[in-house]
Amino acid sequence: MSIPHFQSLMLPVLLISGGEEIRFGEAVAKLADQLNVSLDERSELLPSGKQTVFGNRTHWAKTYLNKAGLLENTRRGYFRITPAGQKVVDSMPSSIDSRFLMQFEAFRQFKEGSAPEAATGAASAELAFATATETPDEIMRVAHRRIDASLAQDLLDRIRAAPPEFFERLIVNLLHNMGFGGSAAEAGRAIGRSGDDGVDGVIDQDALGLDRVYIQAKRYAAGNNIGAGAIRDFFGSLDRHKASKGLFVTTSTFSSSARETAEFLSKRIVLIDSEQLTRLMIRHDVGCRIEETLHIKKLDEDFFD
Repeated sequence: MSIPHFQSLMLPVLLISGGEEIRFGEAVAKLADQLNVSLDERSELLPSGKQTVFGNRTHWAKTYLNKAGLLENTRRGYFRITPAGQKVVDSMPSSIDSRFLMQFEAFRQFKEGSAPEAATGAASAELAFATATETPDEIMRVAHRRIDASLAQDLLDRIRAAPPEFFERLIVNLLHNMGFGGSAAEAGRAIGRSGDDGVDGVIDQDALGLDRVYIQAKRYAAGNNIGAGAIRDFFGSLDRHKASKGLFVTTSTFSSSARETAEFLSKRIVLIDSEQLTRLMIRHDVGCRIEETLHIKKLDEDFFD
């Protein structure tokens, strides 16, 4: 069973209070029991790690019902059904969704402020608003993932078209932004050993150079995967340098045998493929920059208390 989408939770949320004031956290727990939501599904978190997916979807179901005037907030963290909401319950609807709520003037006003028709046209905008099963939080995160996926492909295309030396400098910048190598100048000097006995670079893990990571960088096209032989060769290079750990970075990916080989060798070898490389670049602002910042805000309950 998958976690119910927020529109399917609207009727259960409306019914949950039974006419009495109820705490939101208690409502979430009761709904999870009623709908047989598994323990794993109850504990699944949003990417922010601050709220469960089920709790967030329940919150948005309650919000939509509140905008329609069927629920009201009574005090911090508590809500109850309104006379209008009780009238809906008495009519025994089979389900409640955004299209159902459009009969209420307060909800139509909320919809007009949430889904401007100018962008897609009145009819298509209203249909999208009424039928969407994702919460606004989820829609925002899906859009963000799509933007990041497009950026990741653009980064890979530019890296593969650049000279090999650029790829090595890129790895230095990335490691430096992640906290390795002291200052940028020191990190640059540390990596300047291209072709040194099978090792493309070395960077200090601390300012004094007491612990070092040796680097192998392979700028390959998609489909030209790294095999187990390349991992064993790098292991031999680490052995000659008396190194205990290494970082193997590629713009392609690693075969399953390469990953197994790295796992069972006596030295710690971390494998970074194209997907993880671009993810780290985006996270640490290497080769990209922030174009716009959107601030997502919520009600400050402390202020009103």
